[in-house]
Amino acid sequence: MAEYDYDVLVIGAGPGGYVAAIRAAQLGLKTACAEGRETLGGTCLNVGCIPSKALLHGSEKFEEAVNGTFASYGIKTGPVELDLSAMQQQKLDSVKSLTGGIEFLFKKNKVTWLKGYATFEDAHSVTVAGQKVSAKHIVIATGSSVTPLPGVTVDNDAGVVVDSTGALALNRVPDHMVVIGGGVIGLELGSVWRRLGAKVTVVEYLDQLLPGMDGDVRREAAKIFKKQGMALKLSTKVTGVAVDGGKATLTVEPSAGGAAETIEADCVLVAIGRKPNTDGLGLDKIGLELNKRGQIETDHDFRTKVDGVWAIGDVIPGPMLAHKAEDEGIAVAENIAGLTGIVNHDVIPGVVYTFPEFAGVGLTQEAALEKAGGDQSKIKVSKFPMLANSRAKTNHEPDGFVKVIADAQTDRVLGVWAIASVAGTMIAEAALAMEFGATSEDIAYTCHAHPTHSEALKEAAMGIREKPIHM
Repeated sequence: MAEYDYDVLVIGAGPGGYVAAIRAAQLGLKTACAEGRETLGGTCLNVGCIPSKALLHGSEKFEEAVNGTFASYGIKTGPVELDLSAMQQQKLDSVKSLTGGIEFLFKKNKVTWLKGYATFEDAHSVTVAGQKVSAKHIVIATGSSVTPLPGVTVDNDAGVVVDSTGALALNRVPDHMVVIGGGVIGLELGSVWRRLGAKVTVVEYLDQLLPGMDGDVRREAAKIFKKQGMALKLSTKVTGVAVDGGKATLTVEPSAGGAAETIEADCVLVAIGRKPNTDGLGLDKIGLELNKRGQIETDHDFRTKVDGVWAIGDVIPGPMLAHKAEDEGIAVAENIAGLTGIVNHDVIPGVVYTFPEFAGVGLTQEAALEKAGGDQSKIKVSKFPMLANSRAKTNHEPDGFVKVIADAQTDRVLGVWAIASVAGTMIAEAALAMEFGATSEDIAYTCHAHPTHSEALKEAAMGIREKPIHM
């Protein structure tokens, strides 16, 4: 009789968990995955990355038809109307297709889906839906959930004060949506409803949008969103939200303190961040403590301090990104199998899927300068505007730039930041270059197809040596 029911048990079937389970099974390990949702894929596929991109794409098409973009290309349309229920349905169709695809992959790779939420009994066993299951290795991949705003009650069913899940499922276009939080989630979802006709006000505690991104990107983002019609209240904190008769009244004041004012809205989106999902896991039973940010600490190989217990994704330190979790899922499975699984956390791209898109990988200029001890001569920076890129100009997409940051002595690329309609796709080239230790000269002397948006990266790299061609 086997000592354990499974070689590997993964808790959570989000991007990190389902990938870890599939890779472990591919490596010949008997694998199970515990997931309590009715569908696989976690937050990302069900109420996050995928449905938000479906609405972003649909709302972009709607706005192009409404605001005259189609007409500028010689495309004549009749009266344009929004069918919100149809737009929401195509979103659900995308989600159903992709979550069903994960279930197919589980069956194909012989991964057992344990339907229920897992709680530790000891380091090698959990209880799932009343059944005790054991495994030689247990991987915690439970992801994250919305961070609540103290004193503010979210009620997605009522649709007045909502979180990201509720904002994805609204059955009406708000007259006025107030977004609390100027990060990725708030700006993406705010963009959707602005394009569909809502007045949108973004309230951000900090003095700039998009915390963590390069300073030039953050400053440009404010200009772009203002130009698109968003109202921005930066350096502002929300001190209260009162709901009455389907309307909300927000009380706000300067972050540094000062006179309060009120804002009326019929929909408030709370998007101040996410927190690791560790409640209910029973970590105390295995002696696993959390750090000050509520995260599980691991070593380089994703081992926790408890032998046989591993952790990946949003529950461990690092950016809460689906692709980071996926790479960690592959790496942890390979480490469990005795191979060498590695994730280079210095080269994790991040993307904001608004229009235009905002993307970056590696160090910001501020971080690079700090790493250089404040010595500006130790780094080189070059920016190339999309206005000078032939494809962007032809497509009437002039906003944005590509920025390359390089080590002044070695010329090695330290970071790349981009604002462009397809910045999320463009950043993959920069990430690949950095993974191979490329210099700016390597990128500058690599032939790029013409006309493409990616030529802007080549030109920015050429600018490190002060020889861009098209500016």
